[in-house]
Amino acid sequence: MFLERGRVMRSTAGSLKNHWYAACLVTELAAWRPLARTILGERLVLFRDAAHAPVALSDRCVHRNALLSGGTVSNGCIVCPYHGWTYDSAGQCREIPSEGPQFKPEAGRVLEKFPVCEQDGLCWVWMGGEQAPTHAPFVMPHFNSPGYGKYYMVTPFSNGVTNLVENFMDVPHTVFVHRGWFRSRKLSPVRTTIERTKDSVLVTYHDKNDDIGFSGRILNPRKLPLAHTDKFYMPNNTRVDYIYGDDRRSFVITSTCTPVAPLETMVYTLISYKVGLLNPLAKLLLPWYTRKVIDQDVEIMANQGEALRHYGEEKFSSTAADTMHAYIESLRRFAERGETGEPPKPLTKEVTFWI
Repeated sequence: MFLERGRVMRSTAGSLKNHWYAACLVTELAAWRPLARTILGERLVLFRDAAHAPVALSDRCVHRNALLSGGTVSNGCIVCPYHGWTYDSAGQCREIPSEGPQFKPEAGRVLEKFPVCEQDGLCWVWMGGEQAPTHAPFVMPHFNSPGYGKYYMVTPFSNGVTNLVENFMDVPHTVFVHRGWFRSRKLSPVRTTIERTKDSVLVTYHDKNDDIGFSGRILNPRKLPLAHTDKFYMPNNTRVDYIYGDDRRSFVITSTCTPVAPLETMVYTLISYKVGLLNPLAKLLLPWYTRKVIDQDVEIMANQGEALRHYGEEKFSSTAADTMHAYIESLRRFAERGETGEPPKPLTKEVTFWI
């Protein structure tokens, strides 16, 4: 008996499956080769059809279950590497070489097709199955905004989406995990406003003199007042804004997390920055710096993920500094339950923690 791990994860995801998830960068999806991806445990093959439009199908030939992603693309169709069975962009088998020229397509030889679109430099796949898309993909901020530079970083993490989005918005960890790179411990209080809506968690930090290390020296050499906000948008998106001097300069880190397996996630991070005449310098220095910082998060998330694999999802112990984590968890758990029962109520809370 074979365990269909993908369909188990997808079928137990509740309403979390009814969303768009980033599958790859637009530039990664070439016309001449297929691309393998896994989302919610479901193996997909992506390719471009004859009109160069992106296509996403189940990555299995209905003949002998070979992975189509190991095959080729011919005239906008995907060709299985095992026996050459060929599928069009609708997932219909159009050719079986061993049947000769008299072959006729049959209704049962069809692969599951997933809605896919291109937006903000990413290919997005809708995982809702029979539930047709009800909204557009998450908008990656400042992807085409005048005056902004941008680049993507694609990073595999050995942890789950909930833990990752909490990490990306978590300030207290930065003085330990990123010590000397992003923040240093100041033993000072940070007053924070945290709001939970029906589908987001919005955090505002009331510390105009916050310092974010090396990147701050590039972005804010004149020590302009800083406005720092963190935002989580269901089901898997975070946006961290550092705005200097009434938006004269800004640094925005936006991540969309694609669940691969329960403790495996691919994260697509858009770095957007606006520093005027220093944009060319930022383009040279920021990728090296942000890769270093993200790799530190990769390490600590692997640390936590290993513990979760061993001990399971034990209840976390929390303090006021973890209020936003509790809010995020409540939204995602409600979605995992298929949005049954009492939904999390909108709340706004003022907390203070020390860094």
